[in-house]
Amino acid sequence: MNVKFLINDYALIWSLLFNASISESIHKLKQKLWLNYKKEYNNSYKDKAQILADFKNYIPNDDTIYNIILENKEYEKLAKQAEKYRLEIMKLWDSHKKEIANLFKNIIKKDLKNYNFLIVNKELNIIDSIKHTETSTTEDTYIIGLPIDKKEPKKVILKILLNILEKEIKNYPLNTQDFKKAILELAVLNEFATQISNRSCYISGDPALNELKRRLYPYWLMYLGVSKADFTKYMMRDNIAFDIDKYAYEKELKKMNIEEFIDFCIRNKRYIIRTELIEVI
Repeated sequence: MNVKFLINDYALIWSLLFNASISESIHKLKQKLWLNYKKEYNNSYKDKAQILADFKNYIPNDDTIYNIILENKEYEKLAKQAEKYRLEIMKLWDSHKKEIANLFKNIIKKDLKNYNFLIVNKELNIIDSIKHTETSTTEDTYIIGLPIDKKEPKKVILKILLNILEKEIKNYPLNTQDFKKAILELAVLNEFATQISNRSCYISGDPALNELKRRLYPYWLMYLGVSKADFTKYMMRDNIAFDIDKYAYEKELKKMNIEEFIDFCIRNKRYIIRTELIEVI
């Protein structure tokens, strides 16, 4: 998986137009545009899909709104802020390239596409993409403007990766979607986060998924290729305990990728759910 962090004026302007205003001056500019160019403003809403589908060659049918904003001094300031943010998030991502590669090699066990991240102002707090209809698409494009937590800057990486995987991993029926969500959390928010933080992060994630994740945990360790002899070490690391003798070691799990593992868990969900609840130490 290769990624590029880019600035695209159309993506940035569209995001400023159709998300919450991040400053009083932008709010006033949007109001002025709405009053004087209501038709053009409304028509611009549909541009997002075209921008994300082919941002390199995108030219709006009507560039009235875009040109007005491009000539505004406030936009020049916001574009500079977005460029500064681009450098920040690119540096953060590059500092964890090896760990991210390990995530896909040893945890996801599946190659993904290449990604373009069109950077917008982090105050917008958004991550957005479109669903491609062409199965042969080799790259996807996201609009990203997420704040970076000064105390835990790695959280933004986790959010991006989880969002990508939620989109890339196939959809499941409504009554089994919780298995997909729980296993993706185990992959990104728990195991991957543990590896890049050097401390267990297995309490992280949606509290509504905690019970399911505890029930999946023994099978998750098998999927990761953890030997039965090392189960106790991992249980101590993650503060999760289960009776090792009550679980047959499923050797085939370590040969599966993430989708195959989700499929396995869904096929065996009745057995997994009916086992006694894993206790937190």
